[in-house]
Amino acid sequence: MRNHEPRASSSCAACKLLKRRCTPSCIFAPYFRSDEPKKFAKVHKVFGASNVSKILNEVPEEQRDETVNSLAYEAEARLRDPVYGCIGAIALLQRRMVELQVDLAIARARLARYSASSPPILNDHGSMIPTLAELPACGHVPNQEFRFV
Repeated sequence: MRNHEPRASSSCAACKLLKRRCTPSCIFAPYFRSDEPKKFAKVHKVFGASNVSKILNEVPEEQRDETVNSLAYEAEARLRDPVYGCIGAIALLQRRMVELQVDLAIARARLARYSASSPPILNDHGSMIPTLAELPACGHVPNQEFRFV
């Protein structure tokens, strides 16, 4: 949990942006420090100050740090991709992972073909380098599909 030190006389980032006086009981102050003005600006632009205030009031205090981090992450993603937000980034990474798995399978097949058609290869110590079949698997699950539920 974040260290909630007593603030100096400066307003939090939320109160500065909203141009209001920051009170000691300000719900935003512990989570939107005055030295992070862009963090609140992005969250405010996507969710609105009133909604963020309602969310923070409904969440138990020990979970508010994580809640604010989630809101900030989603706001950043929404500003980059207004339609899909975080889901767009996840889908892109999953597509890339599938592409890399296909590339790995192709490389393994080529290596197996090469290993089968060439004489054994010796290392610097004169012992044989293990074949592909002798190498441990990397934990890849074949034909695994990734879908959103």
